[in-house]
Amino acid sequence: MDQITLLKNYWKELYPALDTKMLDTFLQEAKQYKSTTLSPDGDWYKDAIVYSLYVNLFNKDFSGLMDKLDYIQDLGISCLWLLPILDSPMRDAGFDIRNYDRVRADLLGLPNGFQKEEQEKLFGNFLKEAHKRGIHVIFDIAMNHTSDQHPWFVEAKKSEDNPYRDYYIWSKDTSLYGDARLLFKGIENSNWEAVENTEWYYFHRFFSFQPDLNYRNPTVLLEMTKNLLYWQSMGVDGFRADAIPYIWKEEGTDCENRPNTHTVVKFFRAVLDYVNSGSFLLAEACQKPKEVVKYMGEGDECHAAYHFPLMPMMYKSIAMGSNQPIRKTLSPEITPVIPLSGQWMTFLRVHDELSLELVYVSEEDRKYIHDNYCHKPEWDFRVGEGISARLAELFQQDVNKIALSYSLMLTLTGSPVVYYGDEFGKLNDEKYYQEQIQLTGKDDTRFLVRGRIDWDQLEENLNDPENFHSKVYALIKSLLHTRRDHKAFGRGTTKFTDVEDTEGTTIEEILAYQRITQDEHILVINNLSDESIELKNPMPERSVFVLNLNGFMYDGENETMTLEPHGFVWLGVL
Repeated sequence: MDQITLLKNYWKELYPALDTKMLDTFLQEAKQYKSTTLSPDGDWYKDAIVYSLYVNLFNKDFSGLMDKLDYIQDLGISCLWLLPILDSPMRDAGFDIRNYDRVRADLLGLPNGFQKEEQEKLFGNFLKEAHKRGIHVIFDIAMNHTSDQHPWFVEAKKSEDNPYRDYYIWSKDTSLYGDARLLFKGIENSNWEAVENTEWYYFHRFFSFQPDLNYRNPTVLLEMTKNLLYWQSMGVDGFRADAIPYIWKEEGTDCENRPNTHTVVKFFRAVLDYVNSGSFLLAEACQKPKEVVKYMGEGDECHAAYHFPLMPMMYKSIAMGSNQPIRKTLSPEITPVIPLSGQWMTFLRVHDELSLELVYVSEEDRKYIHDNYCHKPEWDFRVGEGISARLAELFQQDVNKIALSYSLMLTLTGSPVVYYGDEFGKLNDEKYYQEQIQLTGKDDTRFLVRGRIDWDQLEENLNDPENFHSKVYALIKSLLHTRRDHKAFGRGTTKFTDVEDTEGTTIEEILAYQRITQDEHILVINNLSDESIELKNPMPERSVFVLNLNGFMYDGENETMTLEPHGFVWLGVL
């Protein structure tokens, strides 16, 4: 079916009472966004190693980021995920967007009120420099809500008959959508916020200063799609679609994962493909895998989605010294088959807390992980549903545990996401946290895991081979380069393998698996425990060679292997 027919079908699903005149006019206008600079290169995201960063915290602005592109390339990164860069009051680290077609002035080194042409030159130069190094660029765009300072909302608040009123959701009855859970428990008290000196409330799923958009209004759908098209035409390779499960609200439901939400996502994808094929869409859907996989549709929604439940299970497996949490999570009973064109994105840490939402972990798992990793009371987030701590803090600066966690993330299913600073063991930033409390008026402990990089101090640390940060950096960089050189890690099937000790007993403390493509065969063995373990060679009939290792020894005479506490080895198989 051609794209125009698809789009008309989606339109009728969303707005059955409307004809397609608005859509037809929109599609004619969309042709202006056709780009001659984009050169789609298929499923590049399957081989990607993604690096996530805040431009201002990483190195001040886009000029500073360009200065560090060689560092990023040298690390082995092939895709940059820019955390919010669009114009914002910055009360939620940029996820509260004030203007969707403007980069924040400070990130461009421009005064407020700059011309679009200036933006297109400066941001365009950054994209060219990244692409020159083989680095794709994607960025965050919040599709569910705007800032309360967005011009639409500023107008909408003025009166009930304002033309922008219907861009948002209003009610005098706060029992509406009463089944929608409170996402920011412990931070917000309600999904409704009162408008001063009126009887009206507006609906929000996140912070009270982030009103939800009303996609029942077709103009909202078209305007948000235009924003995607503008950045696509500039050469941005794709978008992380933030908070998409909440787009469509229906009374009597939990207002998550509604069928029309999927239709909206299909609409975004079809328009992007219609105008300039090849843009990447990443679903930020914090849900169980059976729901998350639906955001890849049949290859007609997002190209990839985060595997949220795998992340906490990597921590649990290390804490327990057991392969069962990971093996169970990646079993077909929990992780469904995804479309051929789809991909899971895996991560250990991102800009948010280590999330333990009961959406995808049990109460027992939540408590176990929280008890084992929330080493300080102030790291607690949302009353036990998360931990605000950097990777190095969670593992109490244990270099081998940090390396083991990366061994898991880089070799299990999907494309990995490296959170800026974790490659050298960046710690929680107390100073930045306190700054943000003063700025936002919210005690949001997620700010602990953000913070700036002191490049002069980092250089000094990395030049000392005995420094903690230097040790972490050397190990992680080596693993990233090995990962980059072997496509089986991003595209291969995963076959879990039982291993035995020298007495023939299966070792639950060892997590071993094969990653297999038509051209490549890799065996990964991880020691999840804090004990040294001797095991039989699990593939004595095959020749193997080391791709990467930490704390591994091989006794060829006795066909045994020894993994030190939290050691691992990646083996090529002939």
